[in-house]
Amino acid sequence: MSIDGHRRNKTPVKVLVREATLTAAELDAVRTPRDAVVRERAVAPDEFVADEGPVRHYRRRVELLDATPEVATRVRQTVELSLAVPYWGWIFGRPLARHLARIRPAARTPWWLPPDRLDARATGVLARLGVFAYVLGYCGTLLTQTITYAAAEFGQDRAAQGVSLAAVRADVLLAVPLALLADRRGRRLLVVFGTIAACTFATLGVLSVSLATLTVAQVLARGAASAALLTLGVMVAEEMPAGARAWATSLMVMAAAFGAGLCVILLPIADIDTVTVPFTDWHIGAWRLLYLVPVAGIPFARAAGRGLEESRRFVVAQAASVRGHGRRFWLLGASGFLLALFTSPASQFQNEFLRNDRGFSGARITLFILATSLPGSIGIVVGGRLAEVGRRVVGALAVGVGVGLTVVMYHSAGWPLWVVSSVGSLFGAAAVPALGVYGAELFPTGARGAANGMLGLTARVGSVIGLVATGYLADRIGLARALAYMAAGPAVMTVLVLLFYPETAHRELEELNPEDAAPTS
Repeated sequence: MSIDGHRRNKTPVKVLVREATLTAAELDAVRTPRDAVVRERAVAPDEFVADEGPVRHYRRRVELLDATPEVATRVRQTVELSLAVPYWGWIFGRPLARHLARIRPAARTPWWLPPDRLDARATGVLARLGVFAYVLGYCGTLLTQTITYAAAEFGQDRAAQGVSLAAVRADVLLAVPLALLADRRGRRLLVVFGTIAACTFATLGVLSVSLATLTVAQVLARGAASAALLTLGVMVAEEMPAGARAWATSLMVMAAAFGAGLCVILLPIADIDTVTVPFTDWHIGAWRLLYLVPVAGIPFARAAGRGLEESRRFVVAQAASVRGHGRRFWLLGASGFLLALFTSPASQFQNEFLRNDRGFSGARITLFILATSLPGSIGIVVGGRLAEVGRRVVGALAVGVGVGLTVVMYHSAGWPLWVVSSVGSLFGAAAVPALGVYGAELFPTGARGAANGMLGLTARVGSVIGLVATGYLADRIGLARALAYMAAGPAVMTVLVLLFYPETAHRELEELNPEDAAPTS
C-alpha cells in the first residue's frame, strides 16, 4: 500500500524553480546525483528522481541557460516535489522543501534532521504516530492540570491530592497486559484502539462526583494512554534507521508536549469557577469542560490509523522473552524508579505550588507553563540530535542539571522563578530522547512490548512512592523541602547511567539484540 494510503493526507506536487550562476566545480556538483536527505538516481542527462528519501514524488531537472566556460554558467533547476509528511507538513514542509530546492547542494544534512536518511515509509509512519502522541499527550496531562481545581471543589487537601495522583498510577496494571498484547497481536492495533479508549475514558471525568470517582476514571484513561504511548515508542524504534531513533523519539515527545500544551492553554477556563449546563439549571465546575475535549481526538485517531501500517520488524519477529536480558531490565527499571521519585511529584504538584504558594491564577499558570516550557521544546530537539552522537553523557548531564534547577525553582519567587524554571526545562527535556529510547533498543522485538510495560510498572512504583511521600512531607515541612529530599533518586540514577548504560547510538537493533537477526541459511 502507498504511504499516502489515506486520500485526505495526500499533498500536491510543488514545482520549485531556482536560477543561479555557477562555477565549473559547482556545475559539476549540480549535474551529479545527490546523496543526502534524498538519494537521487539519474534517469536522463541532467534529470534525477528519488531512489530513497522522505518524499512521495521527486524529480530534479537542470537546464543550462548560457555558458561562458572560462567564467561561469547560468543554470535553472526545477524540482517537482511532494513530501511524505501527512498532517505535519505545515511545520516541516516549508523548510524541507526549501532545502531540497537549493541549487548548490548543502555540505551536510540540516541540523534539524537526523544523521541517517528517512525513507517515505518511515516518514509517513512517524508523522501518523505524531498524531497519536498529540492526542495522548492531552489525555495524559488532564488530571495533573485540573486536580488543584477538582480538589478545591471536593474539599480535599494536598495529602489527598498526593494519594489521588499516586492512585492513578495504578493505570500500569492495565497498561502492562495491553503492552503484552502488543507483542502478540501487533503494534498498530494497540496504538489505534488504545488512543480511542483513552479519549473515551477521559471524558468520564466530567461526570465525577468526588476526587475518588475522578481518579478511577483517569486510571482507565491513563491505562489505555500509557499502553498506547509505550507501544508507540516501540513502533518508532522499530521503524527508524539506526541513526534516527533518538531524534524520532524527540519528535514524539514534542508532539505529546503540544497535546499537553493544549490542555494548559485551555486551563484559564477553570478560573470561570462554574458554568451552567445548556437547557438545564445545573451548575458545574468549569474545570470539567476540559474533560470534554478528548472527544475531538477520536476522529483524528481513526483517520491516522487508517494509513498506519504494522511495524516491519514485528511482522518478521520471533517469539522472545525478557529472560536473558535481566541485567538490562533491572538497570533500566532501577533508573526509571529513581527518576520517578522526583519527576512525578515535581510535575504533578507544580500547579498546586503556583496557585497556593505563589498566588497564581489559572491564566497566569498557563502563561508560566507556556513561557517556561518553550525552552523545553528546544531541549527536546537538541537532546534528540545530540543523542544520535552519544546517549549516556547527554542523558546524565541533562538529568543532573534539570533536576537541580527544578529544586531551585521550588525555592524561588518573582522573576528568578521564571528564569530558573526555563533553564531547568531546557536541560531536563534533553534527557527524554537521550534516555527514553533505551527501553525499545535493549530488548528483542518479540519481548519489546512486555519489557517496556514492566519498565513502566517499576517507574509507576517510584511515582507512587514519590507522590505519597512528597504529599505527606509537603503538609509538614513544605513542598520545596520535600522535593529537595526526593532529588536523591535522580542523583543516584545519573551515576548508573554514566557507569553501566551501554552506548547504543548508530547501532542497529539486530546488533543490540542478536536473536532478532535474520537466520542464515
